[in-house]
Amino acid sequence: MARYSFRLNGRAVRVDSWDPDQPLLYLLRNALGTHAPKFGCGLGQCGSCTVLIDGKAARSCITPVRQAADHAITTLEGLGTPAKPDPVQAAFIAEQAAQCGYCTNGMIMTAKALLNQTANPTLEQIKQGLAGNLCRCGTHTRILSAVLRAAKASGRRA
Repeated sequence: MARYSFRLNGRAVRVDSWDPDQPLLYLLRNALGTHAPKFGCGLGQCGSCTVLIDGKAARSCITPVRQAADHAITTLEGLGTPAKPDPVQAAFIAEQAAQCGYCTNGMIMTAKALLNQTANPTLEQIKQGLAGNLCRCGTHTRILSAVLRAAKASGRRA
């Protein structure tokens, strides 16, 4: 059995795994108690399992735990608190950008990564950045509005 160390939501953690190819998602949910990343497709195509690895969006259902070692992993639980949500979380709340909520984790985490990398995203850049996230409920227009609001709240839009 191998032991893997990384930072999860700002704290150092160690996990044991028999399989170095075990998906990070399984350890996050089953061993570390984070439940925001969801199992959706298991193929990295829907976005429900998205986390940030060193600030960049990654699909945890296809990311082997060995690739997470020695990196900073952030889940939705690590972005903000109910009393002080991250600007992206606050924008999703303000825009009521969730219906069933299954895609919300992936949308927020992908939007956060986009805003980390693009100081002033256009609507087209936001659409392109979120294109790999699936939402079956049809809240796309509210999601786009939320990301624009988050960029403005972060002082990133003119």
